[in-house]
Amino acid sequence: MTAEQPETFVLPPDELMPNSPLPVVIYRNVEVAGEPARDFETLFEANGWRGSWRNGVYDFDHYHSNAHEVLGVARGSATLQLGGDAGQPVEVAAGDVLVLPAGTGHRRIAASTDFTVIGAYPPGQEHYDICRTRSAEADLRISKLGRPRTDPVYGGDGVPAWR
Repeated sequence: MTAEQPETFVLPPDELMPNSPLPVVIYRNVEVAGEPARDFETLFEANGWRGSWRNGVYDFDHYHSNAHEVLGVARGSATLQLGGDAGQPVEVAAGDVLVLPAGTGHRRIAASTDFTVIGAYPPGQEHYDICRTRSAEADLRISKLGRPRTDPVYGGDGVPAWR
């Protein structure tokens, strides 16, 4: 399994999305063999990210205050808005993997009809919340959340860009 050097960027907080001082990480063209959805589930599970699901991305801004999230694009393509109104649109396609730190706003702007995403979370964070507005309580949960022990694509010692 290989991927290109990851893209990273930090999103500023805004009135509705807290975002994170940790960067968003995007691995492009992650090579998985066979059936991509199943292979992303297997890859994430092997690297300690659990609670996987298959679907798309909501078309409204939201974030998770109690979980970091990985999104593997198994099929199709989409434009996602990361970071709420203060953030930026990002084009994603089959083979791309996004690692979103807790608090990162995200929504789907547009997608192909076959757009399929596999999502997963670090251990203990599988029961994620869905927040649509910023609050002091959510900010506190985000600040207390530990960093994952492994990278969802490479395993190892945490997400390299978050060390």
